[in-house]
Amino acid sequence: MTMFTPSSVRPFDGILLVDKPSGLTSHDVVDRIRRQFQFDKVGHAGTLDPQATGLLVIMIGRGTKMAEFLLAGDKTYDGTLRLGVATDTQDAEGTPIREADYQQVTRQQLLNEIQRRTGDILQTPPMVSAAKRNGVPLYKLARKGQTVERQPKLIHIYEFRLLTFDPPRATFHLRCSKGVYVRTLCADIGDALGCGAHLEQLRRMHSGDFSIEHAVPLANLLQLNRTRLADLMIPLHRIRRPGQPPM
Repeated sequence: MTMFTPSSVRPFDGILLVDKPSGLTSHDVVDRIRRQFQFDKVGHAGTLDPQATGLLVIMIGRGTKMAEFLLAGDKTYDGTLRLGVATDTQDAEGTPIREADYQQVTRQQLLNEIQRRTGDILQTPPMVSAAKRNGVPLYKLARKGQTVERQPKLIHIYEFRLLTFDPPRATFHLRCSKGVYVRTLCADIGDALGCGAHLEQLRRMHSGDFSIEHAVPLANLLQLNRTRLADLMIPLHRIRRPGQPPM
């Protein structure tokens, strides 16, 4: 696992591991770090929805050139699914569009649907997402009330484990490839069970080689000076490229 060590050369070229709070977009986090520390180049490796919390990999300076393979890393999440209510965004931020009785759903039925969604599966991106149609993000079309055809894409679910079942809620652990919409998994499970469902809570625990254990809450990060921030950054030479053995 990558260790936190100060960079001896160009300390503001590298990445930061941030624990994103709920209520902010990933772009909001990038913008606050850029303005607070007056960086020219800041980006993130893997969007988290506003309601989601957890690990957000922030790239700074020449670290932004590593976006392609940082984005390609597998992800791990802990989340909560809420049965009985489907929303227009497939998560708790959306407006309910359907409610149904969930009391007949058993743990085994839910477990069966979870197990059906492991391995290689096709997933259709939701309309409220950053996926693009003819160069336009789908969420912008959704804001105009438009619904367009989306092509399913191949994703991979390595592990999808039911942790607790306390209707109408169930908690789960998920390890998956890049580009997986966890809220769509929840919505599809709700549809299959006939009662609807949405993603109520989500926390990213891992992204590629990086863990939430080494992340700094955003509020704490913004209180630091540039010297202390440099101590927390992972310099470029400490970031494992594809094909390299773990450090």
